[in-house]
Amino acid sequence: MPGTHRRTCYFSGRVQGVGFRCTVKNVALQYNVHGFVKNLPDGRVELVMEGPDPDMDQLLDDVNQRLNGYIKKVDSVEDPATGEFQQFFIRH
Repeated sequence: MPGTHRRTCYFSGRVQGVGFRCTVKNVALQYNVHGFVKNLPDGRVELVMEGPDPDMDQLLDDVNQRLNGYIKKVDSVEDPATGEFQQFFIRH
């Protein structure tokens, strides 16, 4: 997708076993983003998404509003988009 970036976010806190991935996926489907969300062995959740910045910003705002009580910290990294994703999904 032209004009898009890749953003990788790592959510820390009580983010596994609380429906976090399912909520993120449901929110992501409302926006023009592709990528995935998955649990990491260290207890964090990784969100990788590509899309227009306004869509990614709004998605993160929605996730933070809905899951604020579980999130302690979010680290994010921006990279150029690769275009490798056709949809948004939960990666196991």
